[in-house]
Amino acid sequence: MSNPHPAKPVNFWASDCNRVIETACYFAAGFFGHDWDSKRAAKLHIIPETPDRGADTLTPGDTCLEYHKDMQTGHDYGLIQLTKFRSTYLPAIAARFQAQNPDIEFTNGEIYSMQEMCGFEILVRGSSPWCDAFSHEDWLNFEYARDVIHYYRAGPGNRFGPAMGCLWLNATANLLAEGPHAGKYFFSFVHDGDIVPMIAALNIFPSKEHLPVTHRPKSRQWRTSQVVPMNGRIIFERLACSSPPGTIRHFVRINVNDGIVPHPNCSSGPGSSCPLEDFLALVQRRGKEIGDFRETCGLGGDAPAQITFLRQT
Repeated sequence: MSNPHPAKPVNFWASDCNRVIETACYFAAGFFGHDWDSKRAAKLHIIPETPDRGADTLTPGDTCLEYHKDMQTGHDYGLIQLTKFRSTYLPAIAARFQAQNPDIEFTNGEIYSMQEMCGFEILVRGSSPWCDAFSHEDWLNFEYARDVIHYYRAGPGNRFGPAMGCLWLNATANLLAEGPHAGKYFFSFVHDGDIVPMIAALNIFPSKEHLPVTHRPKSRQWRTSQVVPMNGRIIFERLACSSPPGTIRHFVRINVNDGIVPHPNCSSGPGSSCPLEDFLALVQRRGKEIGDFRETCGLGGDAPAQITFLRQT
């Protein structure tokens, strides 16, 4: 697709991490063309991952001070809950491995790392012998373990998650309200741990109860493999539809990893979309429920209060 504004490059953003920046550049090469930089088709803005940014950031997990200070229900809460669940299935695997290798004692951490190696080696090499070391049941438990850590580290199960996610959600809602005048395209590249809080703020995968750590439930809404897989992404589309003829109404449709996901509280529009005015009201109500980012995170009143850099004009 060519640059819709040839006289002016399209701004896009990445948090200041090498792998995130490289991902953004590869995307630009595919979307705008390999010569996107030299032809000024697009301009990459790198946003520092530093704590002084306050709310004006792509990585609120780095700026929310209380999130890191709270050792029980803050950033480490995901690992705490993960450790509890791992203890329900990893000892049996360790015993099985030790029976096959009597001279080696395996810790829960080592077994879990072996399971992680399967995924990483598949990405790098295309296959991994670690994958065959585990049963189907072992992999179902590992999948749920990944659900647990993300859910409780920065997702719906963490008290800081929704507040951190509201920043990007609010900024995006403002752009959707402004419409094409603000710009046709807005691309932001971050870590999976920064997408998860926004999904928590949006509350698009609600659960009646928090994920248990004593067992793997038979069914659940939150699945990390579907929410933030490798190359995970979420797209907000602003639709303009004729209804009735001669009248234009606008809607917001949510696309999570190439799948349209109806918002549980607003999906009456075309293609399971949400009327724009209802979506904006939904985001506003959710923000009031969640509370102020600076107050939740223990930041001073002089800290930046919102994202300001997402602009094309």
